[in-house]
Amino acid sequence: MSGFETFLSSVQEPRLVYDIGGGTGNYTAIAAKAFPKSAIRFIEPDPGMMGLAKRKLAGHKNIEFQNVSLEKLSVVDKADLIVCVHALYAMPNPAQRLKDLHDLLRPGGVLYLVDLGRYMAVSDWRRYLFLSILKAQGPIGALKIFWRGREIAKQNAAIYESQKKGEYWTHTEEEFAVAVKKAGFEILKQQPVYRGYSDLVVCRPKP
Repeated sequence: MSGFETFLSSVQEPRLVYDIGGGTGNYTAIAAKAFPKSAIRFIEPDPGMMGLAKRKLAGHKNIEFQNVSLEKLSVVDKADLIVCVHALYAMPNPAQRLKDLHDLLRPGGVLYLVDLGRYMAVSDWRRYLFLSILKAQGPIGALKIFWRGREIAKQNAAIYESQKKGEYWTHTEEEFAVAVKKAGFEILKQQPVYRGYSDLVVCRPKP
């Protein structure tokens, strides 16, 4: 998430931020700390994740929570910044959802988008995470974190099964870029992230 913090330090303070498919609120927490004066709208359709996010973000008074999916979101104000991390691939009709994100941004606004594109090799991902945490936290710390992360491991395995069944969108870097451009965006930055399983793009509506 250090890359997200670096990105936020490079943009002008937004008036309005949307976190679309915000999960448990990790990215919103970073945005709220970076921009305490900005209005932030946290959009998450899953009630369980929404509950976790509300507890995690309870100390921030500039966040409005909406338990709704992107396709059912009623837009009144357009955003200066949209954050959408590891959510698009699981949405129905991703091409249309990209257009929804485009329509949600004001002219000159910025979209920070990360999406899982390739099949998730769960054992490889868990091994990588464990070695990274082991290096940072030591053996005891790593084991504690992995014990608490058992549910995440189950979710990752479920994602892989849904990918194989064609229920979730998979794509190459090139296919992802084409889809983003077709939705009306100009790509400012693109790179593979999360060991190459996901793609990051920073983009804005074409002038």
